[in-house]
Amino acid sequence: MAFCTSKAFRTTGSSREWCWGFTIPKINGCKPVEGLYIKDRMQICREEIMKCLFTGLFLLTAGLLGGCRSAGSTDSLPAVTPFSVNRYAGTWHEIARLPHSFERGLEEVTAEYTLRPDGKVEVVNSGFRNGKKHSIRGYAVFKDRTDVGELRVCFFWPFYGGYKIVWLEPDYSAAIVTSSTKDYLWILSRTPELPPERLQEYVRKICEWGFPTEKIEYPAAHHQ
Repeated sequence: MAFCTSKAFRTTGSSREWCWGFTIPKINGCKPVEGLYIKDRMQICREEIMKCLFTGLFLLTAGLLGGCRSAGSTDSLPAVTPFSVNRYAGTWHEIARLPHSFERGLEEVTAEYTLRPDGKVEVVNSGFRNGKKHSIRGYAVFKDRTDVGELRVCFFWPFYGGYKIVWLEPDYSAAIVTSSTKDYLWILSRTPELPPERLQEYVRKICEWGFPTEKIEYPAAHHQ
């Protein structure tokens, strides 16, 4: 994960947020270097934050464009229908994924979906890296019809990523999710683990769909 590493500010506690492979320091977490007048400190702080923002935007744009070139489209894979967002809401555990910098080293990963009064879906992704919990909050909107399992997720406005459910168990106990290209893939479950035979069945499906199954990662699950 790419972090802003300027020496003009330091952050403490949860003042950093991970999102799309880069990190943006919160304003209230900015602590200018010692030995400068207040006016100078504030100016440096603002400048460094803007540098991080522009760096992050560049990395995000480059990553999205690179993903479009490097993998096949998922247009041929229909999203699940009929789909019920009320049944899909709740907590999901990440069983397997294709690797990306924004999840590097994360284990015990969960996603929580909550339907909001305005029709949007609240999204909270959480995971542990080196024993420390990291979380990010965003929202999702339906791409088209609400009975089709295809949404657009936003963690950092105005950027949206595709969220396409291409397999869903009838009882909503497990799901396979991708995006607009086959660079992205997640196997999700209502439980921290899946029976080996069911997981193998999903991997076979994914292989038939043309995803690079040899790259799949299996993050450690949470155990009560």
